[in-house]
Amino acid sequence: MAVFRSGLLVLTTPLASLAPRLAPILTSAARLVNHTLYVHLQPGMSLEDPAQPPSSPVQATFEVLDFITHLYAGADVHRHLDVRILLTNIRTKSTFLPPLPTSVQNLAHPPEVVLTDFQTLDGSQYNPVKEQLVRYATSCYSCCPRLASVLLYPDYGIGEVPMESLDVPLPSTIRPASPVARSPKQPVRGYYCGAVGGTFDRLHNAHKVLLSIACILAQEQLVVGVADKDLLKSKLLPELLQPYTERVEHLSEFLVDIKPSLTFDVIPLLDPYGPAGSDPSLEFLVVSEETYRGGMAVNRFRLENDLEELALYQIQLLKDVKHTENEEDKVSSSSFRQRMLGNLLRPPYERPELPTCLYVIGLTGISGSGKSSIAQRLKGLGAFVIDSDHLGHRAYAPGGPAYQPVVEAFGTDILHKDGIINRKVLGSRVFGNKKQLKMLTDIMWPIIAKLAREEMDRAVTEGKRVCVIDAAVLLEAGWQNLVHEVWTVVIPETEAVRRIVERDGLSEAAAQSRLQSQMSGQQLVEQSHVVLSTLWEPHITQRQVEKAWALLQKRIPKSHQALD
Repeated sequence: MAVFRSGLLVLTTPLASLAPRLAPILTSAARLVNHTLYVHLQPGMSLEDPAQPPSSPVQATFEVLDFITHLYAGADVHRHLDVRILLTNIRTKSTFLPPLPTSVQNLAHPPEVVLTDFQTLDGSQYNPVKEQLVRYATSCYSCCPRLASVLLYPDYGIGEVPMESLDVPLPSTIRPASPVARSPKQPVRGYYCGAVGGTFDRLHNAHKVLLSIACILAQEQLVVGVADKDLLKSKLLPELLQPYTERVEHLSEFLVDIKPSLTFDVIPLLDPYGPAGSDPSLEFLVVSEETYRGGMAVNRFRLENDLEELALYQIQLLKDVKHTENEEDKVSSSSFRQRMLGNLLRPPYERPELPTCLYVIGLTGISGSGKSSIAQRLKGLGAFVIDSDHLGHRAYAPGGPAYQPVVEAFGTDILHKDGIINRKVLGSRVFGNKKQLKMLTDIMWPIIAKLAREEMDRAVTEGKRVCVIDAAVLLEAGWQNLVHEVWTVVIPETEAVRRIVERDGLSEAAAQSRLQSQMSGQQLVEQSHVVLSTLWEPHITQRQVEKAWALLQKRIPKSHQALD
């Protein structure tokens, strides 16, 4: 069966009857479409009439909002699908409705295949219905010139007609601020302007629910706050967050796709209140179960500043049926970032000057990150590990390649009585003095790099095919020219400080000062191929390392496997 990059799914069955069929419908779509699946709601539309079926408005009720939530929740099982429910013909109860569009709506990814849940009498691809579907789809949306049309019902055997479900309402997922009970058929009120906010990292289906509900409620303008700067510091694995501009780009494309009639004001969110706390034109705010208290705080803040309260719409969190032991049980960007750990984030370097039968990993991370423990785990899996600190000790030792140059540069007062270099005294001399520090690194870094090359030759002699250079200053020293990949171990700065204090007996201030003298985790990750973290229990760290190692074995060139 052909696989298409994007598709359009036209749902014609009444929503209550359609709900139990969502799973097989989405599964069928997932087999046909490998990227974007647009969903067009048109319950009650008939494709058997020879006349062109009109695009009629769908009244926005709480049942419709619930259906959208459940559809996105079901779609999360098929994570390769970028599902987007088109809201153009969904209308709220309002006297200021814009007219339905009469022109073809351009989509970011023109559909190559059109699917529908419409059932023909014999369960086959009845040609007139197929032709009608093509005409209808192309009259509403931009589609590829050579459009293919596929019906879902042929998946059922001949004569197997699915039983209609009872008209049972979907479980409630939307909770308006008013405690008054509401029925599924109750129309949803429309507003001129409202707001929604979030980090919107790696736009996922839970984000899409928040944004879709906000887009249905808003009739003219939607303000979307995107968390940035200080609001990102408390996020899990902030080093792996998409840049602000990238998040805004993906967000904007999605919003324009699902409801192009709205004006979108996408702005950076720099404090917990954002525009929701100060903009008098806003009428509603969409929040999740998790951020509902924040919405209440926004309203208190508005009242204190003589502004009207916002109508709050609270959205139920989507459950993540695939979450693992250390992940949240909700659909979450945090979990997605955790799943990136151990994956290759960018293509490896080509290093023809390195030994052809040895693949070299440069392992780095801030002080306290757990880099050395990762190195030992890699050693346990078969890697040859070069510890740059040990190489430094060898270089400093009497008779070592750095001993005489360092003594000549810094004087004999850095020596112990037995002639050994006192590294604490030397460290205090260069710490905070850029000129002195550069003098030292200009001596040490080339020497350690030379010793590392000698160790790499030893690894080849021992028949190793993977070598790990454990070096905190890997990037600062420019040693990335010695490796095929840079692997970085990340940890929150607060946890790094706690570990340094516990391990080295330093004060918190001294630990923080040490970290400030190094490249940040963010700077390291920006130049890394693989990221790992020791934030969780040891067995989870081990699982990460084993994953990274297994993926490495699949991508290293065969020439490096010759000695295996």
